Amino acid sequence: MKTVVIGAGAVGGYFGGKLAKAGFETIFLTRGETLNAIQTKGLHIKSILGNFKVHPKATDDFSVVKNAELVLLCVKSWQIEPIAIQLRPLLKDNATLLPLQNGADNAVRLSKILPGENVIGGLCRIVSKIEGPGVIDHFGYEPEIIFGEINNKITTRTRKIKSVFDKAGIKNRNSIQIQREIWLKFLFIASISALGALTRSVLGVMREDPYLREKLIATAREIVLIGQKQGIALDENDIKAAFNIIDQLDFDTTMSLQRDMMEGKPSELDQFNGYIVKQGDLLGIETPVNDFIYYSLRPMEEKARKK
Repeated sequence: MKTVVIGAGAVGGYFGGKLAKAGFETIFLTRGETLNAIQTKGLHIKSILGNFKVHPKATDDFSVVKNAELVLLCVKSWQIEPIAIQLRPLLKDNATLLPLQNGADNAVRLSKILPGENVIGGLCRIVSKIEGPGVIDHFGYEPEIIFGEINNKITTRTRKIKSVFDKAGIKNRNSIQIQREIWLKFLFIASISALGALTRSVLGVMREDPYLREKLIATAREIVLIGQKQGIALDENDIKAAFNIIDQLDFDTTMSLQRDMMEGKPSELDQFNGYIVKQGDLLGIETPVNDFIYYSLRPMEEKARKK
């Protein structure tokens, strides 16, 4: 399977690196210092599961997508629309686009620009960061990709993708409830990320402070209400499951949105708490905790985007 990985950061670098290591034809579509590093020095993955280095093809030329069977979209959620516009004239009819970024509605947004038959749903679970251009540090639990058709059917192409991931040694699951899977990840990540940016606190501080923990849970409950209104099967048990994970994470854990905002970079604030706020307005559901978090951080986000 010919694969193009768009983005060679903490997500794309790791999973694309695993595909390249397994011998699959893998091309990274990236730019700047990362592109130069991969072209000249290769891609170095530092992982608790074992370090490795590969020398895959890398380019900043979108035309490589023309021959792709699988495209892994591993950019930030706020970058989806401009990239989808560039992909629209290039994707083959039988090409599959698998989005792996955080967010509740990525597949929907992509399908507004691209043919729906090209897009499947997906998410990943990984604790990793960019250590430097072309160097990815994976330091958490075993990474996983969950994917599936939007109509929740198992198809020939999802079976083929699973076979590729299996051969590459990537933990994966072909889900028949992909929208629920996406929202479960969203419930976890959106409950903690922006409040971490607002408080400038690591996860351990927030979960152990009674007041802040209550706000984390209140944020999650508002997310569940929005999901339920959209037909997603979520309930209080899913919140408990999310916080079981939160309580097991390293005390000093921070999320990528939090790190981006603290470094003055554009973040996924609009696609996290901003999404819940806007959906609440549309659906007539009050979301006071998400409102406060979002509108408190929005000036900082707007400043970052003007740089």
